[in-house]
Amino acid sequence: MKPTYAELLTIGDEILFGQITDTNSQWMSQQLSDIGIKVIRKTSVGDQVNEILNAFAEAEKRADVILITGGLGPTSDDLTKPCLSQYFNSPLVMNEEALQEVTAFFKSRGRELTELNRQQAALPAACEKITNPVGTAPGMWFDRGNKIFMSMPGVPHEMKRMMRDHVLPRLKNKFELPVIHHQVIRTIGQGESFLAEKIANWEKALPEHIKLAYLPSLGEVKLRLTCYGESLEKLKEEANHQTQLLIDRIGSYIYGYGEDPIEVAIGKLLSEKNLTLSIAESCTGGNVSRMITSVPGSSAYFQGSIIPYSYEIKMAQLGIKPETLQEYGAVSEQTIAEMATNVRTRFHTNIGMATSGIAGPGGATPEKPVGTVWIAYADEQRVITKKLQLSTERHLNIQLASMAVLNLIRLGIKERK
Repeated sequence: MKPTYAELLTIGDEILFGQITDTNSQWMSQQLSDIGIKVIRKTSVGDQVNEILNAFAEAEKRADVILITGGLGPTSDDLTKPCLSQYFNSPLVMNEEALQEVTAFFKSRGRELTELNRQQAALPAACEKITNPVGTAPGMWFDRGNKIFMSMPGVPHEMKRMMRDHVLPRLKNKFELPVIHHQVIRTIGQGESFLAEKIANWEKALPEHIKLAYLPSLGEVKLRLTCYGESLEKLKEEANHQTQLLIDRIGSYIYGYGEDPIEVAIGKLLSEKNLTLSIAESCTGGNVSRMITSVPGSSAYFQGSIIPYSYEIKMAQLGIKPETLQEYGAVSEQTIAEMATNVRTRFHTNIGMATSGIAGPGGATPEKPVGTVWIAYADEQRVITKKLQLSTERHLNIQLASMAVLNLIRLGIKERK
């Protein structure tokens, strides 16, 4: 089966100037992948006629499907429609159906249809008008020599409605597409290169129709299996088999599958084991608690937290011994062990967690540079402490330490007797 390739074009200076974020391309890529169309390039083009026309020509050489967003407004800097008219050598003519739709749109909102807005119903004669039920700019579908150009508004909710209702069904009818199945395995605690080395032989032995991608992010690495074939059920079976082989190799680093992040996985673990959690956060400033409580239903297992930032609060509110702080300092194994133990006792929870460190940019010493962080896990049976040496960037340290804390909760629960 011949693969079907797509290229995405986003048009508008506002994207290149960084005034808005292009979320459309990410969403469209996922939708196209789900139906078996492979996106091979994403291009952003400014409001310049020659650049837009060149982008059309280059995309047509590479791709079977060219999806365009943006530049369909009624003002002079919206150039997509006149450029498509020029590219397809097709004059703009008033589309009566589009005119009725845009007239009805303005009437339903009690607004007058200006001549400028009326011109949104003027479309290249060579295109097929695609209805925009939630906006004023119609979509334009061009079919030339088995190449599809589709122009849509840049407003995300308008584009998504048009894609779901019209574009995706048409593309599935137009092209013979393979079945694609994605399986995501989420890992934590080790970097991309370590995992790649551990699973190198497994990866080499993958069947030709199954591809592996490494998707690293802060504190974790997602492994995505993409399976191509004709039977979805068969692909799922193969993906599950390969996942089991992966578990045999790196199972201790796998915390979940699919879209659920680590905080969701932790919530499930706590709920399944009927355990409760409390946290004492110093250097992470409540970020771990924010992640935990972002999960619906977290009140069933999360009792609360304290942010004992100063020595005084550590002693008065958390009960840290003054001699511990005087002898070892706040960023130490001894202090972090007391913090985790005391927060568990004071909040009457099964598990207590704690963080203390030097997030930066100040506060460092030769013995404790910026990025030095201690974290701890305490339950009825034991206390586990871990020292992290992170970066020189404050916000990055907070994020990485938070992920490490969540992973320590996971490991602590798995090792409970």
